[in-house]
Amino acid sequence: MRLRVLLAVLIGCVMTQAHAITVTDDSGAPVTLAKPAERVVSLAPHVTELLFAAGGGARIVGAVTYSDYPKEARSIARVGDNKALDLERIVALHPDLIVVWRHGSAARQMDRLTALGVPIFFSEPKHLDDIAANIDKLGALLGTQAEARARSDAFTRDIARLRARYSARPPVSVFYQVWDDPLMTLNRDNVFDEVIGLCGGVNVFAAEKPRVPTISTEAVLAANPEAIVTATPGATQPDRPLPALDRWKRWTSLKAVARGNLFGIDGDLINRPTPRLALGAAELCRDLEIARGRRGG
Repeated sequence: MRLRVLLAVLIGCVMTQAHAITVTDDSGAPVTLAKPAERVVSLAPHVTELLFAAGGGARIVGAVTYSDYPKEARSIARVGDNKALDLERIVALHPDLIVVWRHGSAARQMDRLTALGVPIFFSEPKHLDDIAANIDKLGALLGTQAEARARSDAFTRDIARLRARYSARPPVSVFYQVWDDPLMTLNRDNVFDEVIGLCGGVNVFAAEKPRVPTISTEAVLAANPEAIVTATPGATQPDRPLPALDRWKRWTSLKAVARGNLFGIDGDLINRPTPRLALGAAELCRDLEIARGRRGG
């Protein structure tokens, strides 16, 4: 009898291990769950979008401020923001998976978060392919692989279509203004640099360090970009001013100013590494095509 009980326990352990789910997160660490996650806490707005894309929106029990897409995300309980996390609230939600973004002031609380003993998946897509991969991996952890794969495949197809149409077009030099005071941009170690490239653009500050370098007005004037792009609350409209780019209008010799190539793109579409980035990429590609058309003879 004891032997049969022991064998049953051993078989149960083997079966549990066989059904365990393991994926590798963006830090390179393995994340293992004994069964699909049912109570997930999202610690970044882009993570919330990815979880919904992977088919797990109904399983998110906590999210940070600005987790506002899709609209269903707005009703999820808040557990802090990028400055500080409400660890007591997170514990009270009894999560079986926490998905985090390592940047931001809240990163200082990561050690305490790790001490909770809840599996943690780090999400930090640096390339367009990483976005699709994140959706698939989260789908595996949620047990929603089919829905996740359908969404990741759709995103991959959208990006491939844009690349096929625009990447070989005559290059356009681009300055992407992240912030105006201090003046900041992005280097090549960022997913948006890849978006610029697939649209046939060239990031004039791709070689700068660090990932989000602070630059001078003189550096922009020396680079003389053909287009200047920034994130806005909405897409560029002929009758909508772009206050963040007004500083450049006095430099009339700047190509982007002389040709009217100051563009704004909805920040939610270009600042979050989610499937909506395909929409932001499409807007940028159209803007750069406008810039090409303004070259004249």
